[in-house]
Amino acid sequence: MKNFKFKIKGHDYNVELLNYEGNSAQLDVNGTIYEVELQHEVKQQSKTPRLVRQEIQTTRQDSKIRKTITKTAGHDVKCPLPGNIMQVFVKNGDEVKLGTKLVMYEAMKMENTILAEKDGTIRNLSVQPGDSVLQDAKLMEIE
Repeated sequence: MKNFKFKIKGHDYNVELLNYEGNSAQLDVNGTIYEVELQHEVKQQSKTPRLVRQEIQTTRQDSKIRKTITKTAGHDVKCPLPGNIMQVFVKNGDEVKLGTKLVMYEAMKMENTILAEKDGTIRNLSVQPGDSVLQDAKLMEIE
């Protein structure tokens, strides 16, 4: 059936598996036949392959990503969801800081507050309490 070569304490052994049934086997060890009984089956451990990847070569000198800030005329404040304006906290010409409450509106039966995303001055305020607005409608501009 199968041939094996073993080395035990410096001695070489040629082993041939002649017959294997149930938990007994017949072996030929260097010309001598042995009947052996197996106590339990030794399961062969499968080796999990290891993925080896090559190192990625970067061509860029600077590994940090820098955000470029562009100066624009103003920042449009838009309505994220369609709804009704309930309260306007600012008016044209007001100075606002980051996080200042600008407008409270009702959308999907919930009150939502729009906050300033940057420091600046309110320009072109186009809504007042009671107005209905659509999604992405321009409410005002912050310069």
